[in-house]
Amino acid sequence: MEAVVVRHHRHADVAFAAGAKSHARGDHNTGFPNEFFRERERAFGARRAQRTTKAELGHAKKAGLDAAPQVLRVFALNGEAPAPGAEVKVDIFAAGERVKVTGTTKGRGFQGVVHRHGFGGGPATHGNTRHRKPGSISPGTDPSRVIKGKRMPGHMGAERHTELGLTVVKVDTERNLLFVRGAIPGARNGIVTVAKQGGRSRHD
Repeated sequence: MEAVVVRHHRHADVAFAAGAKSHARGDHNTGFPNEFFRERERAFGARRAQRTTKAELGHAKKAGLDAAPQVLRVFALNGEAPAPGAEVKVDIFAAGERVKVTGTTKGRGFQGVVHRHGFGGGPATHGNTRHRKPGSISPGTDPSRVIKGKRMPGHMGAERHTELGLTVVKVDTERNLLFVRGAIPGARNGIVTVAKQGGRSRHD
């Protein structure tokens, strides 16, 4: 399944996993020409008719799509923009290139400080009862409050994350598949965004 350019909003070397379609953005009644908007809307997949509003369906039909996409995102435009309805496939990548992959990490639910932040925990023996407790969270008299950003238990995972410095191993243009070496964020069958690195990463 390819990703499709849905609307004038940035560029052909960004694609959802397995491809993306384009959609041209209008002037939004501002009086500015389409060239003023240096962005590009990308769509991926197809949503069932029962779960699609008339507005979403009409928006998709302007790009030549039969059904509203499952995922619709906006990317900044860098270079020449693809035409509305054009398919962006994996042939924009080449083996050996460095890419960055953005996705939603696996949700871990509510976790304590040992799992969430890697705390060492307390002593395990001699009658201790603070094996996995966070310990003191702030001084009492001054400042008499918990400092912002204090690492504490809470919801872990299920957040947007970009993994840098991954390598393209193989590009299968016949099946429109991209083989990447490295840690891809998210669960299996998740939707990710693959973009060219464009320079050195923090791992280089």
